[in-house]
Amino acid sequence: MEDQRSRRQLPLGIMAGLSALVLATGSAVAWWGWQASQKTPDAIERTQGSSEPQKAPPVASAPTTTQSPTSTAPAAQTKTLQVYWLKASSTTIALSPSPVTSSTKENSTETLSAAIDTLLAGPSDPAVTTTIPRDTKLRSLAIKNDGIHLDLSKAFTDGGGSTSMTARVGQVLYTATSLTPDAKVWLSVDGKPLETLGGEGLMLDQPLTRESFKRDFPL
Repeated sequence: MEDQRSRRQLPLGIMAGLSALVLATGSAVAWWGWQASQKTPDAIERTQGSSEPQKAPPVASAPTTTQSPTSTAPAAQTKTLQVYWLKASSTTIALSPSPVTSSTKENSTETLSAAIDTLLAGPSDPAVTTTIPRDTKLRSLAIKNDGIHLDLSKAFTDGGGSTSMTARVGQVLYTATSLTPDAKVWLSVDGKPLETLGGEGLMLDQPLTRESFKRDFPL
C-alpha cells in the first residue's frame, strides 16, 4: 500500500516546478492580453501579420477653391430715338418720325445732341423734307431741372414765312423730346430766346411743349 501511494505522489520538487511553470505561463498570457488591449488596431495588425510597416492611409487634400469666372461687361445696348422730318401732301404738312439708334453708354445729353445734329444735317430719304436751313448748327444743349435748353445758330431763322418757321420749330421740339415726350424745351438762337416766328411776328411762348405746340401752331 505504501509503495502504491509513493508511486502516485510526485516528488515535492517536481510539483513545485510545475506550479512555478503554471504561474509563469498564466502571467505571460495575462501580460500579452493586457499589451494587446493597449495597442491600436494598426499596431495589432503589424504584430500579428507581416513584419513590414503598414502604409498609412492617404490624407485627402484640402478642396481647391474654384474661382468664379470673371464677369464680362454686358454688351452695349441700344435705344431708339426719333428724328422728325416733314411729309407734305397737297393740303397739309405733317411731322414724320424716323428712328435712329444710340448706344446706352452715352448719356442723355450726348444722345439728344447727336439726334439734333442728325436733324440739322437734313434727310437722306427723298420721301421726306425739312424747312431747317442747312447752315444751322447746334451751339449747345443742356438738360436742366426746368427742361431741355437748346441754342441754335442764327441760320435757323433765315428765310421762309410763318409756316416754314412753325414747321422747323416743330421738328426741333419733337426731336428734342423724343426720349421724354412731356419735357419742356427752351429754344434760343445765338444765345437769345426765340420769341417770334416768321415775318408775321407770331409770338412764341416758352417753354415749349408738344401740347402747347399742337394747341398754338397746328400744322
